[in-house]
Amino acid sequence: MSGGTREGAAPEDGSPRRFAGLRPGDRVAVVAPSGPVDPVRLEAGCGVLRDLGLEVVLAGHVLDRANLAGAAARDGWHRLAGTDADRAADLEAAWCDPDVRAVLCARGGYGATRLLDLLDWDALAAASGDGRGPKALHGSSDITALHVAFGARLGVSTSFGPMVAGLVADLAGPLDDDRERTLAHLRSTLFGDPAGATVTGSHALSPGRAEGVLTGGTLALLTALIGTPHAPPPAAGRIVLLEDVCEAPYRVDRMLTQLLQAGWFDGAAGVVLGSWTDCGDPAELDAVFTDRLGPLGVPVLAGVPAGHGPCQVTLELGAPVRLDAAALTLSVPAGRRRASDSRPLPGGVR
Repeated sequence: MSGGTREGAAPEDGSPRRFAGLRPGDRVAVVAPSGPVDPVRLEAGCGVLRDLGLEVVLAGHVLDRANLAGAAARDGWHRLAGTDADRAADLEAAWCDPDVRAVLCARGGYGATRLLDLLDWDALAAASGDGRGPKALHGSSDITALHVAFGARLGVSTSFGPMVAGLVADLAGPLDDDRERTLAHLRSTLFGDPAGATVTGSHALSPGRAEGVLTGGTLALLTALIGTPHAPPPAAGRIVLLEDVCEAPYRVDRMLTQLLQAGWFDGAAGVVLGSWTDCGDPAELDAVFTDRLGPLGVPVLAGVPAGHGPCQVTLELGAPVRLDAAALTLSVPAGRRRASDSRPLPGGVR
C-alpha cells in the first residue's frame, strides 16, 4: 500500500511518523531476529531486492544457528537464528547505521519477543530518521513484536509484509497473479507510491465505514505481549489488522477473548481480517469472528490477502487508512513522495 506523505516531523494528532520511501540505490540491511534462515532462499530474496534497485547488506549473524538456551544448535531442538544477544546486536546495528535506509527481516518463526529487553531503545530512537524522514522496518508474523515496539517506543510507522527468505524469495521465479500482486504491493509500499492504494477483501462480517491509523498484526504475537512492558497500545480509534497461521478456531477464539477481556479492543474503529492459513474451517472462523468481534459494533472486513497466504500484500502499520466494509476495501489515501525525489518507482506499479 502507499507510503503516502512521509515527512520527518511528528504529526500533530500524535500518530506515528511515516517512514521515508526508498529510492533506487538505497542501502537496506537484512536481519534475522527470529528463526533460522535458509541460505538459498535468503540469496533468492536478496536478488529480488537488488532487482528493485536496492543495495543489500546482510547482518553478521543472519545465518547463525542456536537453540533456545543459547547453546550451539542441537539436532531435534528448536532453533533460533543465533543467540539472543547476537540477533539483538544485528538489529540494533542495522537500524543505527546511518547509511541504511530500511531494515528488512529474513523470516519469522519465533524469537523476536526475546529481543525486546535487550535493545537500546534510546540509541534506536536517536537513529530512527534524518532529513529524509524515519527509516523503515519490514517483516511480518513473529516480527509483529518488533512492529508493536518500534511503533510505541520510536513513534514510527512500519511495513507489514512478506519477508526476504520467505515469499519474497519466490518472487525470483515465474510470477503468477498472486506473486505479481505481492511484488507490486511490496514495491509500492517501500518506495512510497504517491497515488495511494486499495486492497480488497472477500466479504464483510459487519457493515460500516471507518477511518483511523492501522495497527495490529499477527494475533498470537499481539496476545503474547499483553500484560508485558511491551504490550501493544490500546486500539481505541484505530483500524485493527489481525491474521495468523496454524491456529485452530478455538485458539483464535481464546486469543480474541483475552484481548477483549484485557480491554484492548475498547474503542477500536474497525477490524480487518487477513489470511488465516491452516487455521481450520473458514466458516467456523467466520462464526468465531462474528461472535467475538460483532458486539464491538464496528465494521469488520474479512479476506484481505495479508499475512501467510499465497498472496501477501504489504500494509503500513501506523498509516491512516479508510475501511469500507460494504465496498470490501481498505485504502490508504493518496499521498506524495518527497519533492526532492522525482524518480519513478522501479519497474512501475502493476
